[in-house]
Amino acid sequence: MSVRKRTWSTKGVEHSGWQADYVDAQGKRRRKMFDRKKDADAFLLTAKSEVREGVHVADADTITIAEAGKLWLKSGAAAGLERSSLEQREQHLRLHIVPFAGATRLNKLTAPWLRAFQDELREAGRSADMVRRVTVSLGSIIADAQSRGLTVRNPVHERGRARSTTERRAKTKLQVGVDIPSPDEIRKFLTSLSGRWRPMLVTAVFTGMRSSELRGLVWDNVDLTAKTIRISQRADDFNEIGRPKSAAGNRAISIPPVVVNTLREWKLVCPRRDTGRKDGDGNPMLALDLVFPTGAGKIESRSNMLKRGLIPAMIAAGITVDTGRTDEEGKPILSAKYSGLHALRHFYASWCINPTDAGGLGLSPKAVQDRLGHSTIAMTMDTYGHLFPRGDEGDLLAAAERSLLA
Repeated sequence: MSVRKRTWSTKGVEHSGWQADYVDAQGKRRRKMFDRKKDADAFLLTAKSEVREGVHVADADTITIAEAGKLWLKSGAAAGLERSSLEQREQHLRLHIVPFAGATRLNKLTAPWLRAFQDELREAGRSADMVRRVTVSLGSIIADAQSRGLTVRNPVHERGRARSTTERRAKTKLQVGVDIPSPDEIRKFLTSLSGRWRPMLVTAVFTGMRSSELRGLVWDNVDLTAKTIRISQRADDFNEIGRPKSAAGNRAISIPPVVVNTLREWKLVCPRRDTGRKDGDGNPMLALDLVFPTGAGKIESRSNMLKRGLIPAMIAAGITVDTGRTDEEGKPILSAKYSGLHALRHFYASWCINPTDAGGLGLSPKAVQDRLGHSTIAMTMDTYGHLFPRGDEGDLLAAAERSLLA
């Protein structure tokens, strides 16, 4: 391995540069030119270390982000990802990554490059949430390429590990009355519920089930005698039934009497699924299958659950915010304060956490994790850790002091 100066002519014009010369882990001779000797020396030092550790990738062996993205899509399909996940990968790649960075080779990716890429996305009108999502996808693309030996560095993951204190502090915590419905709001909400959406919304409040889990729930997994609901499947955005979001998603949730009684009544009138068979009189044979189906017994859409179920129920209960607009009669137009089913999941988490003397269940962090189906306790604590009650530290310190100095 060496660095030496080279001089050559191109169409009568003389050029010079510094050539880093080395042998990779496969015994193949590699060369790379630099304008300055110190850059060649620095590269050679890094290359030696990477070759020794067996992670070096020569420039000629790397590929573009667009090419790596195609391999990433194939990896997802081979891993059996749900259709909705594969669709999201394809959209991120086609709409947000390839147009801005598709021709960039993986060996050119650095932390400054990543920041410039994110800035370019924002300037092109992408929202902060979309920039975050696309960055996660880009990190996954690079990680897949790393596992194939096509690149060494992953600036997305490196930046994640080195995230500044300012960025961590900027992440706001969920607030009761802002992101999480308060107990008073939930009481108003439950009192005003009626019609075909009441069973689903009551179940959502007292189980914290994800919308996909509610859509995929079947009566075989509801035990009204044991007062439990077992989660073993979910319905994705394409109405395809699949496994829960993670292994921890497979769980059993205890349900209170209000859910038991509501579901017992609902079961009597719940729409049934057409089995495709006919009885002796030629009538269609129907089967009790999904707990919260459409009128035809099929999987309900997420859009209907929100637009026909949750949002009208919130408005009927008076849990609204002023949009700042008025109708033709000059009356203010109100919208639902909480427009996503995840708000009810947040309430359930807070209800599990709140102490019993405050009307909650007073569960431990581990028990809350199990009920929510989080894959890790870190996820539970990162999201809801600030809601867990804390003792009086003054009294605890005083007691510890007395014990130490006694």
